[in-house]
Amino acid sequence: QVLLVESGGGSVQAGGSLRVSCAASGHIFSGYCMGWFRQAPGKEREGVAVIDTDGTTAYADSVKGRFTISQDHAKNTLYLHMNSLKPEDTAVYYCAADSGRCTRYRGHITRNRADFAYWGQGTQVTVSS
Repeated sequence: QVLLVESGGGSVQAGGSLRVSCAASGHIFSGYCMGWFRQAPGKEREGVAVIDTDGTTAYADSVKGRFTISQDHAKNTLYLHMNSLKPEDTAVYYCAADSGRCTRYRGHITRNRADFAYWGQGTQVTVSS
């Protein structure tokens, strides 16, 4: 069983930076598609950033150039580095994993919630204006 535990959420002012982490059980990164999703109140959970088994990444348009997904295999930890944060980035951020390579459509990594079998409990990120 895959266990994912997020940490690092908190409150920050607009324009600031924050890093959220996801500690994963076992050495799963080499064989798992990993991703970060977020869900704001009253909204659907959306895929923010995904990293494939070969290191290929994909981002939502709303965070491109501001967020970076990375992983430390030695620490079994996934990160989401968030810069230039905006109030609309406020949400609960979830770490997700799925065995095998990420789903692709026409060669591009998709960011569909349904493609991920394992989820963390979430960590709150609040950006104030």
